[in-house]
Amino acid sequence: QVQLVESGGGLVQAGGSLRLSCAASGRTFNMGWFRQAPGKEREFVAAIRYSDGNTYYTDSVKGRTTISRDNAKNSVYLQMSSLKPGDTAVYYCAADSQNRGGSSLPSPHAYDLWGQGTQVTVSS
Repeated sequence: QVQLVESGGGLVQAGGSLRLSCAASGRTFNMGWFRQAPGKEREFVAAIRYSDGNTYYTDSVKGRTTISRDNAKNSVYLQMSSLKPGDTAVYYCAADSQNRGGSSLPSPHAYDLWGQGTQVTVSS
């Protein structure tokens, strides 16, 4: 079974930047990032469509976050800048390994694979 491994999380001051990486052990199709803050539900952050490279972002990160992928490396990246304390969360990589389609990419139901998560902490 394909596995996802995230990296790149850490502690950063407000206004700083981080780049998260997610490497898949096999082929994947649509990929995305979600996050979960303490006491809150998991929420969509960004996604990239395999077929055309279209990207999708939640409103709170638009303009300061870029999702990208390297199909040759089966990897997806999340470049975040102008970080805010409200961005503090565990960030999860998600992937569709079956090319199922059918669900909107911001929905967690669009993905069948999840990484273990990487902690991002933004200090004020």
